[in-house]
Amino acid sequence: MGKTDQKIVPDRYRAFPRTLCFVTHGDDLLLLRGAPDKQIWPNQYNGVGGHVQPDEDVRTAARREIREETGLTVQDLRLRGVINIPLGAGEPGVLVFVFTASATGRTLRASDEGKPEWVPRDDIDQLDLVEDVPILLPRVLSMDPYAPPFFARYTYDENDKLVITFA
Repeated sequence: MGKTDQKIVPDRYRAFPRTLCFVTHGDDLLLLRGAPDKQIWPNQYNGVGGHVQPDEDVRTAARREIREETGLTVQDLRLRGVINIPLGAGEPGVLVFVFTASATGRTLRASDEGKPEWVPRDDIDQLDLVEDVPILLPRVLSMDPYAPPFFARYTYDENDKLVITFA
């Protein structure tokens, strides 16, 4: 199928692809504490990830983001879920591809995005986490290795509070 056969309609819904990766090493989880000057989630803990570049597939983007933000090489990278985040009429949305992976080592380096930290799983609930992380983590970390990915949609209520709907 050629490019002209794709039926791209410019005023239809559009979305920017991003990755979100939860990396483990033994019983520890790697979380990224956002840099204090970040526009979104400053000083909060999140998984590792970011935008998918036009010349990448989402898996390649996940590996690149992990390497850029932490210096780590990972194995067993698995797609765990896809989240659709519509941002409003006429606005492009976000598609988040959620991955898990295992680190081959523990040596970390910080980036402009923030400081990566190994956190014992039992200590995660004591951290200032990005709003959806406490909901996503139990789901993705307990998934069978060969389970199909979950699908979810994020919306916001009249008070701008996050509402997560799993399919």
